[in-house]
Amino acid sequence: MKTILLVCSAGMSTSLLVTKMEGAAKDAGVECKIFALPFSDAPRVLEEVDCILLGPQVRFQKAAIEKLAAGRKAGAIPVDVIDMRDYGTMNGKAVFEAAMKMIG
Repeated sequence: MKTILLVCSAGMSTSLLVTKMEGAAKDAGVECKIFALPFSDAPRVLEEVDCILLGPQVRFQKAAIEKLAAGRKAGAIPVDVIDMRDYGTMNGKAVFEAAMKMIG
């Protein structure tokens, strides 16, 4: 099972995106866990995730998250920023597909 973390500032709009991504995963027949946390809570779950997507509102934190992700015991985690258009339109399918490409 793949695990995808969305990092945001508060989690309100990101939780809606998580729901839409879960629907896209189900439609694709992919078993995965998708959840969102604020930036401050992300370091505590790094050992559990396969990729990290940052909301556009926290894109300035990308370097900090990449540094934390690189030091993970199980190896580096891919990190990227969610496309602003996909985030704004809550395009869960596109964001899910981007995450799956990151995971490989």
